[in-house]
Amino acid sequence: MQKGIVAVLALAALLVATMAISADPLSDAYAGKYKGTIIRMAGPFTDNDAVKFNESMKSFEAKTGIDVQYEGSKEFEASISIRVDGGNAPDIVDFPQPGLLESFVKKGKVVDLSKVLDMNKVKANYNQSWLDMATMTGPKGKIVAGVWGRVNGKSCVWYNKKAFDAAGYKVPATWAELVKLCDQIKKDGDTPWAIGIESGAATGWAATDWIEDIMLRTTTLANYDKWVKGELKFDSPEVKKAMQTMADMWFTDGYVYGGRKAIATTFFGDAPKPMFDNPPKAWMHRQGNFITSFFPNNLVAGQDYDFFYLPPIDPKYGKPVLVAGDIYAMFNDRPEVRALMQYFSTAASVESWVKAGGAISPHKDSKLEWYSNYVDRKVAEMILNASSVRFDGSDMMPGAVGAGSFWKHMTAWVSGSETLDQAAKAIDASWPK
Repeated sequence: MQKGIVAVLALAALLVATMAISADPLSDAYAGKYKGTIIRMAGPFTDNDAVKFNESMKSFEAKTGIDVQYEGSKEFEASISIRVDGGNAPDIVDFPQPGLLESFVKKGKVVDLSKVLDMNKVKANYNQSWLDMATMTGPKGKIVAGVWGRVNGKSCVWYNKKAFDAAGYKVPATWAELVKLCDQIKKDGDTPWAIGIESGAATGWAATDWIEDIMLRTTTLANYDKWVKGELKFDSPEVKKAMQTMADMWFTDGYVYGGRKAIATTFFGDAPKPMFDNPPKAWMHRQGNFITSFFPNNLVAGQDYDFFYLPPIDPKYGKPVLVAGDIYAMFNDRPEVRALMQYFSTAASVESWVKAGGAISPHKDSKLEWYSNYVDRKVAEMILNASSVRFDGSDMMPGAVGAGSFWKHMTAWVSGSETLDQAAKAIDASWPK
């Protein structure tokens, strides 16, 4: 009799646990079940970004009665480590660098979202690549460490549209067509590329973005993932192939405005300016969508300038897009926190920000008509149509590499003070043991 009672109680406990996992916390929140509760968040949003994020939370707060309190910091990386390691973690943390989130996952500090959210809805609303990048390994195995919010695209080649069209040039759809275009521009007596990687203490980061984009076009996603973890060396054939592909574009005589020597001393924000001289002194510039803030103020997107997707190199790797963005992770498991995390997995969470400008949604249920400007809408379309996406590789690597030796030795190689082999070996030697 006693064993029977114990069995019934055990079954009841299992059913309760199952119901807790399968319940829809967001619907409960909309029903007012968590009204009056407070969710504390932390992240890097300050100034205008903080204003836009808080605006994006107003609809959720109004519908649920939950108060979302966001604390942004320009010293986010240092402050969040102190709080989490000190046992005072916010309920949700917004990470612009997944590598930092992964360090907390390894310590077992992050809630596994696969245990607390409706993952069928989450999986249905993202390209599989976003889910792959959110899956990290903790002390007990793989977990879903976060959901993606605001993102941006980097695989863009900008050009002076009016001059481009007047010259009769066509947007290349393949790498071979891109090389052919470069040769044609050079034959016409002009320079194809505007490139600069100078950025003070961060000089070289713009070169790392090129390598990352080319890696996605010349090898597998598995190899890319191994590379950012240090499991595939810079001195490997795969990475050196990507570096050589970049060298073929950057170091070919007459391909870059100012020549190879000027690349490392040209400020990245000034690099695209020769495209808008009359006539243009250079014709193309590869950079993320933020670069338009460095363009002359009187230009109209879609008329004076435009961008095209950096073409694929090997068709078998599809049409990948290099991205950056924010991944939200959960540190304290309460029903209202689950509800907000479920909300972050929907486009509604960034809708107002998208409409205000400055945010791209990775969610499948987002609508292109939300975008208030030409560039944001076109970048969103590029990301949503991508065969795969991967995060900026240097931001995924340990700081000593991704924000250190990778930048430093790319610069040394580009400037000619190191060979490709020397740069690759030096970066490998800097990897934390």
